[in-house]
Amino acid sequence: MIVSRSALVLGTRRSRVSARFLSSRASNILAALDITTSGEVHGVYDGEWKGTGDVVESVCPTTGEVLARVKTASPIELHTALEKSREAFEYFRNVPAPRRGEILRQIREALASKRTELGALISLEMGKIKTEGVGEVQEFVDICDYAVGLSRMMNGRVVASERPGHSILEVPNPLGVVGVLSAFNFPVAVYGWNLSLSLAAGNATIWKPSPSTPLCAIAVTKIISGVLEANNVPGAVAGLITGDKDAGEAITQSRSVDLVSFTGSEHVGRIVGKTVQSRFGKLILELGGNNAAIVMPDADLKMAIPSVFFGAIGTAGQRCTSTRRLYLHRKVADEFLERLGKVYSSVTPGDPLDDATLLGPLHTASAVGMFKKTIDYLHDTDADIITGGRVYSSDRQPMGCDGNFVQPTLAVPKDADHSDILWQTECFAPILNCAVFDELEEAIQWNNAVPQGLSSSLWTRDMRNVGTWIGPRGSDAGIVNVNVGTSGAEIGAAFGGNKSTGWGRESGGDAWKQYVRWSACTINFSDAAPLAQGVDFSV
Repeated sequence: MIVSRSALVLGTRRSRVSARFLSSRASNILAALDITTSGEVHGVYDGEWKGTGDVVESVCPTTGEVLARVKTASPIELHTALEKSREAFEYFRNVPAPRRGEILRQIREALASKRTELGALISLEMGKIKTEGVGEVQEFVDICDYAVGLSRMMNGRVVASERPGHSILEVPNPLGVVGVLSAFNFPVAVYGWNLSLSLAAGNATIWKPSPSTPLCAIAVTKIISGVLEANNVPGAVAGLITGDKDAGEAITQSRSVDLVSFTGSEHVGRIVGKTVQSRFGKLILELGGNNAAIVMPDADLKMAIPSVFFGAIGTAGQRCTSTRRLYLHRKVADEFLERLGKVYSSVTPGDPLDDATLLGPLHTASAVGMFKKTIDYLHDTDADIITGGRVYSSDRQPMGCDGNFVQPTLAVPKDADHSDILWQTECFAPILNCAVFDELEEAIQWNNAVPQGLSSSLWTRDMRNVGTWIGPRGSDAGIVNVNVGTSGAEIGAAFGGNKSTGWGRESGGDAWKQYVRWSACTINFSDAAPLAQGVDFSV
């Protein structure tokens, strides 16, 4: 991907000596979530709030104001937090699973009571618009609901034995400590997917959020820690360590962390994968997307156009499931691009906290730089930029601020050579590249021609196309949608991608099976001890 969203190495702004003057807009949101608006904020929780390491700044991408200075974990605090997570696991694994479900139910209620406030903080610190921020919190609430039921249904199975008087059981038990390294673009929901399943399974979880969204993590941890404390559960069952690369490495290298769930760039994912595998730890990777939508001539354009629009522009193109590539059948290409271009041109940037806003900022100034770099490449290769392609000047930005706002861009590259870096890499910005095809098989080939394999979408009303698309000759992505956009997955199915997206699965489906330790148990309740496969080893 062109812009890293890594939770491990994303750059942060170091503390400055100058005073911090918060706008009332920001201070009201922070105060509602028990985050101090003066002084420094503790960014480590292992049952106690602390932090004596480097100080990093949380910066609002809309206004550029410093929201808070967060004291991250020192090396000693990293070590202590990992130790306490292990101790907490040894307690929590003995709590009956339905009781763990009841604790999750209480966490669900606590989160729901702060849904609006947390959603506003996501908009403030990450930059996504209000409805998406609240929707992200709702996703955490939903997965808690799911995990409450799952706590009574994490079943093994009984397998028939070939030997008389024997039974074989497959038994799930709590795994250990789960390390969650989350990215800036979903600063709450991704942790929610992992925490909910991890707690239901009887594990302890230690969270290392993106260093650019520490306040979202602190606010969520404060809410959860209150529930744990009320239930006399050690706080380190849901620990938190903010920091930069060192904090991420402490988790990935620690043998006391049984499973590492990492969301971020393909580049850093390779490093994380090698590190965890070198010590034979378990791994969940959710990396690059580079997702495509295909529009057939029989598609309902009234459905397809707004869905592609949201897929490409939602969260300012900073979702892992954002639509990056659009393949249009030649019969509908001109009409589709004309209508989509008009919708693009109608969008203006706005304050993410304003209900009417559809386009918020990019998360960082460096992301704006990578947007410019990709636009320059489009110009250099003679692409047709239908609309967009510029950074909004300060006089066109909301509230007269100098935020990270760019124009959503719709482009038609000169050719559809999918070996070109333009198609092979993911730019984490609202840029949608389009190509025209004649046959579905050609579009599927293009869809599958990139290293990534997260989400994909086909727009058609022909069941023959549907069968091809979801079958063995179809999309090789982890999410294969029909008449649904690439973005906006529900929690009930497993979420994740194939190929260089990492093969990880989170949230629903069978994802919970990764968070337990499996054992095959053969029980002999007979008076003989025969060997399997008819082996005779008698003396």
